Amino acid sequence: MLKVLTDYSFLTVAVGITLFALATGLIGTISVLTKQSLVGDTLGHASYPGVILAFIVFHSRNPLLLMIGAVFSGYFSYTLVYWIKKQSGQPLLNVLSLVSVSFFGVGMVLKQLLQGNEYFSKSSQAGLQNYLFGQAAFIQFEDILLIAGVSGIALLLFGIIYPALKLYLFDQGFAKSIGISSIFLEQLIVLLMISLISVGLKVVGAVLISAFLIAPATIGLFWARHYKTTLILAGGSAIFSTLIGTYLSSIISGLSTGPTIILVMSVLALISYVVTKARRLGHHV
Repeated sequence: MLKVLTDYSFLTVAVGITLFALATGLIGTISVLTKQSLVGDTLGHASYPGVILAFIVFHSRNPLLLMIGAVFSGYFSYTLVYWIKKQSGQPLLNVLSLVSVSFFGVGMVLKQLLQGNEYFSKSSQAGLQNYLFGQAAFIQFEDILLIAGVSGIALLLFGIIYPALKLYLFDQGFAKSIGISSIFLEQLIVLLMISLISVGLKVVGAVLISAFLIAPATIGLFWARHYKTTLILAGGSAIFSTLIGTYLSSIISGLSTGPTIILVMSVLALISYVVTKARRLGHHV
């Protein structure tokens, strides 16, 4: 059981996904604190048709091309959400639900059209279904490089904008008065979210990927009162969940890596809720 820890495939996958989980965990704290957690869920579902469209256009399963398609689709859905909200006056939750299921439905229809289509018979479609539910066992070294590259860039940009971001999150009035552009920060964060979601679809899948943004942030917020501590706990829980989930899926036949990681995150979140709730009740006694 311990031999797997020295296996090249295990180490490659673990390092790539751990870096991805760390990046999504930190970026996810922003969506949770700004009460836009469902935006990440919508982006995840909306990115799937972009993957299929990219395959239709390029006849290739190159991970970079599929990621570009997912980014385009995700950003289009984000723009559409706020356009519909502005035009209709409907609550954001209603619009997010509408756009999420609509884009996901389009992706499923396109995937069905590809199957058995003579025009695409010479283009290998194997692996496209993995973008729906995720399957880390089928990711290749080039996928890991892309995941690590995008995650590394996201972490670097997050570190650069951290001082401005902290002011924006907790004192927008002061941030604006000293020249910090809230529009720039919002657009950059959305771009980072979409990029991370798009690059992680093959590992986790469109259905579950929003959990990588929400669960670690929630765990951090359960325990911490300061943003810096929240980030440390969110990042730590993301890394821990990824390593344990990857290890369990490697030694237990039939376990998928992405869902197993999310299950570990969910258990940590539940434990965090129960413990912090008990502590608060104890303080009131």
